[in-house]
Order: sequence, then C-alpha cells, then structure tokens
Amino acid sequence: RLSCIRNNIWLASCGVLSSGLAVLSSFGLMLFCGVPFVVTVANAPFLILGVGVDDMFIMIASWEQSLRKKEKSSVKSLLAETYAEAALSVTITTLTDVLAFFIGTWTAFPSVRSFCLYTGTAFIFCYVYTMTFFGAVLVLNHRREQGNRHWLTCMRVDVGKDQAENSCLFNACCIGSCSRQPSQPEDEHPMNIFFKKYYGPFVTNKWIKLLMVLLYGAYLGGSIYGCTQIREGIDLRNLANDDSYVIPYYDDDDKYFSTYGPRVMVVITESVDYWNESVRLGIESCAQNLE
Repeated sequence: RLSCIRNNIWLASCGVLSSGLAVLSSFGLMLFCGVPFVVTVANAPFLILGVGVDDMFIMIASWEQSLRKKEKSSVKSLLAETYAEAALSVTITTLTDVLAFFIGTWTAFPSVRSFCLYTGTAFIFCYVYTMTFFGAVLVLNHRREQGNRHWLTCMRVDVGKDQAENSCLFNACCIGSCSRQPSQPEDEHPMNIFFKKYYGPFVTNKWIKLLMVLLYGAYLGGSIYGCTQIREGIDLRNLANDDSYVIPYYDDDDKYFSTYGPRVMVVITESVDYWNESVRLGIESCAQNLE
C-alpha cells in the first residue's frame, strides 16, 4: 500500500521469518536426535517457505476480514475471529503435508527417509510458529497502525495534513491517513471482488457445473489408468548430474548387458591357501559348476 501507516512490509517479513524459524527448529531437533543430514535435505527450506508464506497470506486475509466485520472490537476478539476463520484451513493443509512426508519415512532409501523426517518435522514447527509467533506479530502490527506509527521507524506520523502542497512521494512516505477513519474507508481487495462478482456466478452456472463434472470424470479416469502404469523402482541415472560419466555407463549397461540379468558374485568367507595348487583348482572347479 502507498501509505506509510498501512504498509505491511514488516508483517510479510515476519511471515517469512516464521518459516525460517521452523526450518532452524526442525533441523536442530533432527540433528540432536542423530538423524543423518543428506544433501537432499537442503531442498526442504524451499518447501517450508512455500507452505509458510501460504499460511501467512491466509492469516492476513482473515485478519483483514475480521477488521471489516468488527472494526471497533477488542484485539482479543479480533484475533479469536481470525483464528476461527484461518486455523481450520491451515490445520488441514499442515496435517496432509505432515502425513504425506511421514508416510515417506517407510521407504527403503535412507536419503529419502532422512528428507521426509526433516521436512515433516519442519511442517509441524511451521504450524506452531504460524499459530503463535505470527499471531502475536499481527497484534503488534495492528497496535502500530492504531497508533498511526510509521511502518519503518515506528514514529508517529502526521495525519490529516494538507497534502496538496507536497509531492506524491512525500505524501506516500511521510504523511499517513488514520487507520480506517470514516472519511477514507478501506476498499475491498480486487481479488475478493473478482471471485465474488465474476468467478462465483460463472462456476455456479448449470452448464459450467455439468462441464466441471465431466472434466473431473475424465481426470479421475486418467488418474486411475496412470496408477495401473506405475512401475516400482528407481532409475539410478536420476541420482547423478546430467554431465556425469555415470550416465553413459548406465546407458551402455542397459544397451549391451541388460539381457544377461543381474551379476552373480561368490564370496569365500574363510582363509584360503592360494599358494596351494589343488585349492586353486578347487576354486576354479566351483566357479565352473556355478556357471
């Protein structure tokens, strides 16, 4: 917003910070518990950041709606209304993410198991910080706005001055308007207007509903067919860089030796006198019999 009071840059930054705290907490707990840190775990912060920022937007949107409904209510009732609106969706998304990654810990691959443990735990911490830390930041930001304080310096800002004699940049950076004063009501967000006036009536049209049912049926049929085509296993090429020497090796191995089946190795687990010619002949005879 082009208002030095209504600007929420610090609020958004604290939302990102909340995700970062979740990553640090989960990594610290897993390392303390002795879970191996593998290179694939380095991708986890990007997933946590995406989910954390999504939860942040849900919380801010619910807070704004609560302010419109209960403009003169206490902070306690505003925060309760916000949690009543946002906590359900945030909880459901967190539960599904945590369940998906903890199911992944049943895999036989240790690196994937470590990745799922780190990421699933980080989702739990992300939920905790969103419900506690970020809720507190919402209240502090609201008190700053109510006190007509600058978003950057937190100093009081002159309100209601004659802005015609100043430049637009000065007005945006140094002069604010009272938070939701009657003369300047808060406009509804364009995204809300779009879904309420255009998207909602469009999807509730009977022909559109019929089309969506048909599309979903086609999608469901394609998904069931795709499940029947899934092959269990892993392509070892995917574990190496594209320019690695391992890639041509696996290509040649599949091209020239795939018809021979897996390798068979014989291990002698006891001490052998290789200097004894009869022992060497016995080993060669054993190998020939196996062949």
